[in-house]
This record gives sequence, structure tokens and C-alpha cells, in this order.
Amino acid sequence: MQYKQLGRIGLTVSRLCLGTMNLGDVTDEPTSYAIMDRALELGINFFDTANRYGNPKGLGITEQIIGRWLAQGGGRRDQIVLATKLRNPMGPGVNDQGMSAYHIRQQCEASLRRLQTDHIDLYQMHHIERTAPWEEVWQAMEVLVQQGKILYVGSSNFGGWHIAQAQEAAKARHFLGLVSEQSIYNLKTRMIELEVIPACRAYGLGLIPWSPLGGGLLAGALRKAAEGRRASPGLQAQIEAHRSQLEAYEALCAELGEDPANVGLAWLLHNPAVTAPIIGPRTVEQLENSLRALEITLSDEVLKRLDAIWPGPGGEAPEAYAW
Repeated sequence: MQYKQLGRIGLTVSRLCLGTMNLGDVTDEPTSYAIMDRALELGINFFDTANRYGNPKGLGITEQIIGRWLAQGGGRRDQIVLATKLRNPMGPGVNDQGMSAYHIRQQCEASLRRLQTDHIDLYQMHHIERTAPWEEVWQAMEVLVQQGKILYVGSSNFGGWHIAQAQEAAKARHFLGLVSEQSIYNLKTRMIELEVIPACRAYGLGLIPWSPLGGGLLAGALRKAAEGRRASPGLQAQIEAHRSQLEAYEALCAELGEDPANVGLAWLLHNPAVTAPIIGPRTVEQLENSLRALEITLSDEVLKRLDAIWPGPGGEAPEAYAW
């Protein structure tokens, strides 16, 4: 396993982050335990979840599974950097969502109970909050840090301007502020190259890409379809919309002798701004196969060919669209 510091802070995490959104949903509990045990054996020390994961079977189910896994002991809790998220609706009440101090405190306590732990290592805002002022958000987070219930705060799905706002407000309070940003980022979806990645670099945030394979689109979707494996209606629509690009992409991967999924992960890992893509294995085999991405070196020529197949927004703002 390879490791990297999470942005500007001293915390070191594995270059692959174990995403747990499938645990308790498409993956049953015994298999979930096996995946987490194997992740530890492989050196993955970065686990990501959220308070809502487990839906539609039930909000919080994934955190509960992780909590029962941690409760087995064996030093599991001390071996991982545990990240979870809050903001999205957790009930029918008017205050059961958002980033008010009320909701932050409520959801932190609820996640701690479900996870059966006394602290969360990385507490992430699942989306930008446009109603609660930053003074309220940071004051609530400061209290949780002082109480030892969380160690660091991260963001998810923020724009570059939101990161700047958050950090400047934190700086005024002499608070560490954000240490990471979790964004959608993959070969097909590269919008964050305009503003978010430059903001992460400027403020020292580690970048944690979610959906690194575009919901399966970059994981050999054409080949799997040819083998008779059914895609979801949403993925099938994406395949048809990007068929010519997928043909070129999978042909390049075949030329390299590598699985498309691993090439997609390797492309993210080559970016110095990226700390750890989030992988969401449904089986132990999928988890083990992902480690091949750490061994792939993409030449400048291959990177240019990937850019030609999956062009980004043209670089950073404003040069991407103005002289």
C-alpha cells in the first residue's frame, strides 16, 4: 500500500479510501465485514461513510454495520482513519437536516452511537449549506473538537468559492478549518479542474474523489455489456451517450494490458492534488483488484491520449475560458 498526507495536515492515509456506501445495501453484513477485514490486511487505513448510507433500506444502517465491525475489537478502531458525513435529511423534522449548530451536535452524537466509537477522525459536510452562517458552523465544529468528538473537518461537493469562504472564516477564528474536499472527479467528469482543485491546492486541502469510475462507466462497461452483463438503465443511457469515447478508451486499456477500472484510478492517482480516490467494492475480489491501480504508471503519451478521449474543461479558471 502507498500512503500520503491528507493535504497540509500531518495525518497520513492510504492512497485508496474504502467507500462504504454499498455496505448494508447491495452488500450483506458478513460480506461487509470480510471487505473491511481484507482492507485492513491490504494496508487500507482510510474508511469513508455517511450518516445517510444504508438508504433505502434504512438511514444509518451502514454506520451501524461499521460500528458492529469495530466492536469486534482486535485493534480495528485504532488502525483506521474513520470519516463520516452530515447535512442531508435524517428525518421529517424541519431541523433534521442542514448545518445548524443544533443539527451538527445532534448528528455527531447519533453517528458516534451508530459507529460505536468515541470520536470521528474526519467529519465532513456532505454539501454546501447556504442558510447557516459560517460563524455558526465553525463554532459548533470547534466545540466538537474541544470535546474530542471529532479531530478534523472536511467538505464534500463544495465549489472553489465555498472553500475560500470557509477557510477565510475559519482563519478569522484561528481555527484549522477544512482539511479535505470530497468531490466527484473522474476521466469523464472533470469540472472541478476549473476552480475546486486550484482552491484545494491554495488552501492545502486533500482531494478525495468520489465516483472515480463514473458509476461503472469507466470500469469496462462496453466489455461487460458484450459479455451479456446487464447495466442499470441509468448506466445504459450513459453507455449510449459516450459509446465512441468508451470504444477508444477500452481499446487503449487493452493496448496497455490493463483493466479499464484500474486505468481510471491510476489517472486520478497521478494528479498531485489527489490524496485518495474512494473505491466502493461490493465484493472482496473487487477490492483486491483495485490495488493494481497503485502499480500502474501512465506515460505522458498515454495521458495525452486519455485527455483526447476524455477532454477536461481546458485547465484552470480563468485561463480555461479567457485569455
